[in-house]
Amino acid sequence: MDHRRRPWGRRVGGEAEIGGMSGSIRSMSEPTRKYSITMPRDIAEAARARSGPSGLSAYVAAAVARQIERDNLNELISVAEAEHGPIAEEEIQAKRDELHRARAEQHTGESYAA
Repeated sequence: MDHRRRPWGRRVGGEAEIGGMSGSIRSMSEPTRKYSITMPRDIAEAARARSGPSGLSAYVAAAVARQIERDNLNELISVAEAEHGPIAEEEIQAKRDELHRARAEQHTGESYAA
């Protein structure tokens, strides 16, 4: 297993920098602007049905913010792999296992706190 250090992002003023782009997404409390978008009717109706009290605009904005975060993460992975080589499947599985253990410990701690 390759144990080279993986630079998953460097911090710049509290924000992850990815290829010169800031990794933070602004909150809905920032100034807004109205846009007109086109999307398939079935997707729009499903989004409207799930949007709840926050409304369709907030639901779509949150979905777009998640996609931007995913795109930034994919870019970061590409940069890291270009610099350090591909990430081995064993490394990925080890991180998944670590995440599952941390989540299990967190849920166990929550049940004791209740």
